[in-house]
Amino acid sequence: MLAGLQLAHLGLNADFPDAQALHEGLAHWNHERLAIGTPSADWQARLERDAAMRIVEGRFVEDFRQIIAPQLGAVPKTAPEFIAWFEQLKESGPGQWDPLFDWLATQASIEDLKWFLTQEAAGEAGFDDLVAMTQIKLPARPKLELARNYWDEMGRGHAAGMHGPMLERTVRALELTPSIEGTIWQSLALANTMTALATNRRYVYQSIGALGVVELTAPTRVALVAEGLKRVGVSAEARKYFVLHAHLDVEHSKAWNTEALTPLVEENPECARHIAEGAIMRLTCGLECFEAYRAYLWAHRLPQLHAAE
Repeated sequence: MLAGLQLAHLGLNADFPDAQALHEGLAHWNHERLAIGTPSADWQARLERDAAMRIVEGRFVEDFRQIIAPQLGAVPKTAPEFIAWFEQLKESGPGQWDPLFDWLATQASIEDLKWFLTQEAAGEAGFDDLVAMTQIKLPARPKLELARNYWDEMGRGHAAGMHGPMLERTVRALELTPSIEGTIWQSLALANTMTALATNRRYVYQSIGALGVVELTAPTRVALVAEGLKRVGVSAEARKYFVLHAHLDVEHSKAWNTEALTPLVEENPECARHIAEGAIMRLTCGLECFEAYRAYLWAHRLPQLHAAE
C-alpha cells in the first residue's frame, strides 16, 4: 500500500510553482477545452496554449508514472492472474478502508458532509465522458462493455436516470457551490489525472485501469456516504446518486473485469502493466484526497468539540 505518498511536487514549473496553482490551471484548461465551442478568430492562439498546457499535463503524468513504478514490478501478465491481482486492490490498494468514510457515516455533521461533497463535486471529471473518450478504437469486446457502462451512466436513455444530472440534483438540494478556486489541489489533481488519461491516446490502457478501479472500489465508500446523509436527514432523492452506485458499481466492476480487462490482457499481455498503472494512479489520487479531507475536517471539528465541553 502506498501510504503517505505525496504528489505535491509533481509537474511544477515557473508558471505553476506549487500544486494548488498547477491543478487550478489544469482544471481551468480542461473546463475550457472540453466545453462546447464555435469557430473563432483566435483558434491558432488557442491551439498554441493547448500545446503548452499539454506539455504541463504530460510532465505531471510522467512524473506520476515514475514515482509509482516501483509498485508495479509484480503485476502478472496472464489474464486470470492479472484479474486476481486487480481485484485485490479493493482490499489492499492505496486509500482503501480509510477511516474518513466510517466517520462520515457515523459522526460527521451536515456541514462536514456538505464540505466533503463540495470538494468531491468540484473534482468530478464526469465518468460518462471519460468512458466515452476512452472507448475510441478499442477492440469489439472491450468497446461493447464500455458502451454498456456508458448506457447505464446515461440512465439507459431516460433523462431522470442519468448519473451526472443525478449528482447535480444532490448539489442543488444541499445548496452546494463547488468551484475550482474553492477546491483543494488533491481533489483537482484526481480530476486532472483522470482527464489526462482519457484524453491522451497514449494512456488509453491507464484510463481503462483507472475507470475500472473506480467501479471496483467505490461501492463501499458511497454506501457509507449515503448512510451519513441519511443520518443527518438528507432526503432520499438527494441521496439517490450514492445509493445507486453502492449497488450498481458492484455489477459494473464484475463486467468490466470480465469483458474489458480480460480480453485486453489476453490479446496483449504487455498492456497489463499499463492497466495496473492507471489503477494505482487513481487510487493514489484518492488516498491523497482522503488524507487531505481528514486533515481539514478533523482540524476544524476539534475546536467545535472543545467549545462544546
